Amino acid sequence: MARWEDGREKEARLKPGPTGDSGVAAAEVEFERYEMREGAVHQFELQRRDFFKALGGGIAILVAVRAPLATAVAAQESGGRGRRGSEEIPETVGAWLHVGEDGGVSVFTGKVEIGQNIRTSLAQAVAEELRVPLASIRMTMGDTEKVPFDMGTFGSRSTPTMGLQLRRAASAAKDVLIDLAAKKWGVERDKLAAEDARVHDPRSGRTASYAELATGQQFSQTIPEEDPLIAPAKWTIAGKSIEKVIGRDFVTGQHRYPSDTALPGMLFGKIVRPSAFGATLISVDAKDAKAMDGVTCVTDGDFIGVAAPSEYLAAQAAKRIHAEWKSSPQPSSDGIFDYLKTHRGKGQDYDEPKPQVAGSIESGLAAADVKLQQTYAVAYIAHTPLEPRAAVAEWKDGALTVWTGTQRPFAVRDDLAQTFHLSRERVRVLMPDMGSGYGGKHTAECAIEAARLARASGKPVKLVWTREEEFTWAYFRPAALIEISSGATHDGSVTAWEFHNYNSGSSGIATPYDIANQKIEFHPSDSPLRQGSYRGLAATANHFARETHMDELARAVKMDALEFRRRNLKDARLLAVFEAAAKAFGWSDRKKEAGRGFGIAGGVEKGGYLATCAEVRVDSASGEVKVERLVSAFECGAIVNPEHLRNQVEGAMVMGMGGALFEAIEFADGKITNPHFAQYRVPRFGDMPKIEAVLVDRKDLPSAGAGETPIMGVAPAIGSAIFDASGVRLRAMPLVPKGLKTAKA
Repeated sequence: MARWEDGREKEARLKPGPTGDSGVAAAEVEFERYEMREGAVHQFELQRRDFFKALGGGIAILVAVRAPLATAVAAQESGGRGRRGSEEIPETVGAWLHVGEDGGVSVFTGKVEIGQNIRTSLAQAVAEELRVPLASIRMTMGDTEKVPFDMGTFGSRSTPTMGLQLRRAASAAKDVLIDLAAKKWGVERDKLAAEDARVHDPRSGRTASYAELATGQQFSQTIPEEDPLIAPAKWTIAGKSIEKVIGRDFVTGQHRYPSDTALPGMLFGKIVRPSAFGATLISVDAKDAKAMDGVTCVTDGDFIGVAAPSEYLAAQAAKRIHAEWKSSPQPSSDGIFDYLKTHRGKGQDYDEPKPQVAGSIESGLAAADVKLQQTYAVAYIAHTPLEPRAAVAEWKDGALTVWTGTQRPFAVRDDLAQTFHLSRERVRVLMPDMGSGYGGKHTAECAIEAARLARASGKPVKLVWTREEEFTWAYFRPAALIEISSGATHDGSVTAWEFHNYNSGSSGIATPYDIANQKIEFHPSDSPLRQGSYRGLAATANHFARETHMDELARAVKMDALEFRRRNLKDARLLAVFEAAAKAFGWSDRKKEAGRGFGIAGGVEKGGYLATCAEVRVDSASGEVKVERLVSAFECGAIVNPEHLRNQVEGAMVMGMGGALFEAIEFADGKITNPHFAQYRVPRFGDMPKIEAVLVDRKDLPSAGAGETPIMGVAPAIGSAIFDASGVRLRAMPLVPKGLKTAKA
């Protein structure tokens, strides 16, 4: 693996890997996780824990990370700044499970809860394999002092990787308990069974609770190989719509989010931001702020911040600091797509992506009866999480503890250690279940800022970004320019497919359609805005362009959009979700009428298979577009919790509507010009159509993740429906930020 000049490993470039039945590559790193390759946000001028000691006696199971997963961990983590030289991953353990003397089951994982309900589904997986009531399970998540290393909660990997690891741990713990009972009773273990947190002997009628068997034990075991697991068809706890663990705390307001965290004597922080992206600090005058009672003012390099006894006082102190910045002209959102095509990525630390080529484009076009060439565009958009970035930092005896909302606690810990020149053991990061992330909370800037203010003030400091800061200084979903050239015969066979993506990324770039002649290529660009992970990554842009173009091709050969896809598909799983969505939607029975249109789109990503149908109404007089109905069929192998999966699919559909119809970041000369919800349009209650999620449960296949893929079919389905209703083809997202421009509108 290549290394940085300071010895750190470079991020592995995305390479297609072997896939199992779930269609998920064993070790993948998506190219467009740009934020993981960033340098430090600020440069300051600052100079196996004892398991039983912490938890008491019982049965401890440590899950060893197998070679393919260890490779994935190393590759993905190397995108941050934490891995230095040839240092190994801190533990070769992916999960910890402890059965205590009280019968309680403690589960420790580096995955975090950000609203996707993984706390519940992982608990279900453990309860299923260990054969215990769900209520007996205590989940500890995202606390770097207590849980084993984890690369982060992203990429729809929690269910297929961590879920599998915890199932193996639970199964191994059950085996240990059965062995203890067999030894205690002097019988063969094969004659015993486990159920409801007890081991019983059917022949004699004897039973022993897990608590009894664990009492007085200090037994630990590492699982080096696969362990036999319960088949999904036989699940009794997993596979059920069990309500959200600690859900009552959320609806009653008892849950404390990162921004709710409070410590005795805590101060409140505020940062003075540059005048524009990339601006250089020329001078700073902070004497007025320093003169305020109780205010700590910090100027360190390009960092300017204050800490005060109240949020109001901190804001007032920040306003009294006079900073002069120097900035240079920068690109604007007008003309951004030409800029991305003509400004290739430079000075990047990655291997140049190689095109995917099969057959001959020239031969494919020569065989085509219809040729089509079109360009598609996707704007930068913001994550707009319910809870902006927040952190509380406290220093004690030279050690640092930070409570923060992040999808990558260990990466944040490592960034803090590097920034403040500490060993990792001196930094602890805790992640209370936070108010969403959508891929936007992978970096450590807020935690670093709070820690710098806390160090200067000698007191704990809480820093919560404003909505304007979140809109401006976080990273965005990358913009994209996509060019497609294709050819098809009159019978509906696609003979040529050439696809070029500029800037956004390579996720979902490969076509699932059976096309003999194709060339697919991603071209990195020099983005003028900070960009990075967003729900679905570049797959949303790539699906939008591909599925819109497929609709255009279908119309060019005068074929129904669904039938056209059937003609070009051999993937049985993708065909199945297209059929399921079409059936639920009533695709074959749809009736054409003026101002009403229908669209369909689908695809494959991260082991999930998706098809979406849309119905829209267009008012030709006003240009108003109303999405009347959305139906998505989704298949991700065996379903762990149907209701929570339905929530994920429906939430993704709503979120997808925002990017499809309205959302776009506007900017000029290094400044965001619409950094408020009053200017940045997201879906509202009045925008909501009738939504239906059709869940295709494949108990014969491993479970895959579901957090990202369901967003991908929304925009192309809506865009095709708008064309069907109005005859206006829209090839840029957002489709109708200011309504549809028709001949009458």
